[in-house]
Amino acid sequence: MTEETDPDDGEGLTYAETGVDIEASEQATAALIGAVGEFEGDYAGLVDIGDQYLALATDGVGTKLLVAEAIDDYSTIGIDCLAMNVNDLVAQGVEPVAFVDYLAVEEPDDETAEKIGEGLRRGAEEAEVALVGGETAVMPDVIRGLDIAGACAGLAPKGALFPGEAVVGDVLVGWPASGVHSNGLTLAREAATRSHEYTDPFPPNPDRTIAEELLEPTQLYTKLLPSLRRHEAHAAAHITGGGWTNLLRLGDFQYEITDPFEPQPVFEFIQEEGNVSDEEMHRTFNMGTGFVAALSESAAQAVIDETDGGRVIGHVEEGEPTVSIRGLELS
Repeated sequence: MTEETDPDDGEGLTYAETGVDIEASEQATAALIGAVGEFEGDYAGLVDIGDQYLALATDGVGTKLLVAEAIDDYSTIGIDCLAMNVNDLVAQGVEPVAFVDYLAVEEPDDETAEKIGEGLRRGAEEAEVALVGGETAVMPDVIRGLDIAGACAGLAPKGALFPGEAVVGDVLVGWPASGVHSNGLTLAREAATRSHEYTDPFPPNPDRTIAEELLEPTQLYTKLLPSLRRHEAHAAAHITGGGWTNLLRLGDFQYEITDPFEPQPVFEFIQEEGNVSDEEMHRTFNMGTGFVAALSESAAQAVIDETDGGRVIGHVEEGEPTVSIRGLELS
């Protein structure tokens, strides 16, 4: 990564300065939950239906839509929408079963809707999730352009849910991200367009445009679930909004990250163009690692052997709740 940005130089971008304050967003979410009642689980709401849980998760793709709009390419947005939901269920030990989408538009556009639907279909096939319908709302007084969100239902036998808390001595196994995924795009867009157009060649790979690099679809992690269940993962984290601080959801421990995956070139591009500090990058983006699970040492090796692309990236220690990564201390 590049040198830390001098906070007094007035040039380095932060997520909050581009319009998204993670702390304020979390406070608003907590207020909403407090008003409507408690929800079980960090990533999904759980309903007791006898011998198993019904789990529900909902999410969208945020301002990644604006990149798609800029080049009129919505072919991968559906994958992102589905992935952001199913990955959250997997992080809790839940098998995603069915997905429903909600598309709100300023005005109807059959071609755009078809492209989004194609992405949803491709994502559902890969995740082995049923698409069970959706809703399109035309709201010119509310929406400019379009917005898409979805909800995913999943099932988990009561003994199959991850306990949800790591154990001191656990090994952290990580799996690579495919790129920016669908978080931090407000910061990424601001940085990328300071001196470039979305249609410009992406400097590290001129065969692709900047927009194509930012639109790389979110990685699906559903195929990890059988192995993580079989080897009794203690907890897992989908590295989304909040970046590496998502590991703090696994309990109040010290998380020592010793061998994270290398960030894809898009992250260095964002950092350099936006003059973004290392800490801000790791608090905003996945920085190359999209999913992390905490397991016993013997279980960790078994899971690595059974899944594609995983490796030990760190371990869990007693200590103040902190994520130590690349010389940074995130809390």
